[in-house]
Amino acid sequence: MKHPKEYDSTPQIRKRMAKVKLKNGVAETLLAKRLWHLGFRYRRNDKRLPGSPDIAILKYHIAIFVDGEFWHGKDWEARKAGLKKNREYWIEKIEENIARDMRVDAELNTLGWRVLRYWEKDVLLKIDDIIFEVSRSISDIRLDTLIDEGSFF
Repeated sequence: MKHPKEYDSTPQIRKRMAKVKLKNGVAETLLAKRLWHLGFRYRRNDKRLPGSPDIAILKYHIAIFVDGEFWHGKDWEARKAGLKKNREYWIEKIEENIARDMRVDAELNTLGWRVLRYWEKDVLLKIDDIIFEVSRSISDIRLDTLIDEGSFF
């Protein structure tokens, strides 16, 4: 993606954008700490995996991403209409992010990983539901492993 030489920006916008974190955000850290306290061990932002998942539970091949609603295009078609400043840039940027997320998911699936994606606000508001979903995925994987090994019967 080609970045413009000049952005239509204000000091307030620049200040707000400077606060955007690429990793170790509040929601991601909350989820990681809750998983750790439940005994699940993981790696954060593991660069060995496609997309560097926010949380990678290596033992069970689970890749967890905590995506920001704006950056990853939640309700994109409705939200796209509301863009005012640098419209063309943001549309291209967000649509590239959405396409990259789909590519990364496909790559991880091909490598045998289960991909779980959550919106940042959902993690903050529904952390117990998300922890339950991650735990259920781990239980499903454990059960599949036992069945595959013939240890279940």
